[in-house]
Parts: sequence; structure tokens; C-alpha cells
Amino acid sequence: MSSISITRSLRLRSLILFFASISLQFISGISGDPSSSKNGTKANAHTSGSNTGRKIVIILLVFVAVGLFSFFLFKFWQKKKREEQYARLLKLFEEDDELEVELGLRD
Repeated sequence: MSSISITRSLRLRSLILFFASISLQFISGISGDPSSSKNGTKANAHTSGSNTGRKIVIILLVFVAVGLFSFFLFKFWQKKKREEQYARLLKLFEEDDELEVELGLRD
């Protein structure tokens, strides 16, 4: 792996971590439901807690899915770019009979 791709990989990971931490901040703000704190019953608190936990799990799964999808898209892009560069290299070194005849290198 080249240093450029390592740097891009680290940037991508830090970006995903950044968005995950921000989403967790939003979830903690959403979970402060004032109606359940007014009643003070244990049943409401338990239901609210499992609801929040479910939301956190779903959001984390979405982040993992988006991260994996972007990783595979990046690898696909790298492969496609590598194939294009290889095709350009082959085209560069393939023998061009017309050019040699025009330059007088071959009859």
C-alpha cells in the first residue's frame, strides 16, 4: 500500500468516527423524553431505555453498512483505475507498424 492510500484510509476512518460520535450526541439529546421523567414509573423508564438502545444499535448498524459500502466502492474505484493505467501502459509499448514505416525505421 502506498502512503497516499494509507493516508486516505486513515482520513476515512477518522471521518466515520467523527460522524459516529456526533450521532451519539444527537441520540443522547433525543433520549431525554420529559414525559417519562414526569411520571417516574419504572415501566416507562424501562421502555424508554430499550427504545434508546434500539435506536443506537440501528444507527451503529447504518454507520457500519455505509462504511463497508464506501470501502468496497473505494476498492472498486482503485481496481478500475489500476486497469486503466495498465491498459495505457500496454498501449504505450505496443508495436505501431505504421509509425515505424513513417519514420523510416522499417520498410
